[in-house]
Amino acid sequence: MKICGVELKGNDAIVCIMSKANGLYDIPQIRVQKVSLVDAGDAEQVKHFQFTFAKLMEDYHVEKVVIKGRALKGKFAGGPVGFKLEAAIQLIDNLQVEILSGAFIKKALTRSQVNIDFRDTGLRNYQEPAFQTVFAYFESQ
Repeated sequence: MKICGVELKGNDAIVCIMSKANGLYDIPQIRVQKVSLVDAGDAEQVKHFQFTFAKLMEDYHVEKVVIKGRALKGKFAGGPVGFKLEAAIQLIDNLQVEILSGAFIKKALTRSQVNIDFRDTGLRNYQEPAFQTVFAYFESQ
């Protein structure tokens, strides 16, 4: 099963696709590391973001998306654009979407018996939260 971890940051959905088979993790190289929304106030741009994200998931045969949840209030609260991106992803047909809390991710990473050094993944530094989200999901199953 291929799953995509997503961190929403500003106007970007930063992604990391991962699969697990026979206890082995695989992180395929993908054509883009993030999908951006150019103008959050323009409905056509939101639709374009949604189409681009859906096409990426379809092209890589992703069955599920797990999004790193953000706080609704406080210092680390998500911005309005982030919630718009989240909704656009959740409304994609034929795609399971789940939001994982920061506490859930932290707990799953702490309990994990598998130790993957992020530097060995070949991913960019800014993809680490997306990687942790999808890895935590697999480890919690």
